[in-house]
Order: sequence, then structure tokens, then C-alpha cells
Amino acid sequence: MRGWYETNAPKKAVNLTLNSDLLKQSRALGLNLSALAEAAIAKALQDFRAEEWLRENAEAIRAYNEHVERQGVFSDGMRSF
Repeated sequence: MRGWYETNAPKKAVNLTLNSDLLKQSRALGLNLSALAEAAIAKALQDFRAEEWLRENAEAIRAYNEHVERQGVFSDGMRSF
């Protein structure tokens, strides 16, 4: 498990429609299209989930930032930098 998805899950065949020039150039370079697609999808999902988390927690983040602005943090007097 990679934390948020099962990396050892079985592979599943799918059909994709790709730009023909991208396909031609990537095949000429010997790129692994399955691995590239999987990495791109994983990155897109990770980005989406991060944005979703920020949206869901926006109020708590705002409240915490306001609290720190007013009260500071517990270690303010202990910093040596």
C-alpha cells in the first residue's frame, strides 16, 4: 500500500483514446504508456484529494490561523532563531 491506494492491486485492461502524434512519439521512444498513464492518474488523484481536503478543512484552517495570529504558538518564547 502506498498510503492512499493499493500499489499491488491487480492490473485491469482499459481502452484509452490518445492523441495520435503523442502515441507515435512515445512509442518511438519506447516509453511505457501503461506506467506513464498510471503515474499521471495517481498524481491527478493525489492533487484532487489534497484540494478536497483543503476545501473540507478550510474553516478549521482559517480558525487556527486566526488563533495563532491572536495568541501565537506555545513555543514563541522558546525560539532561538
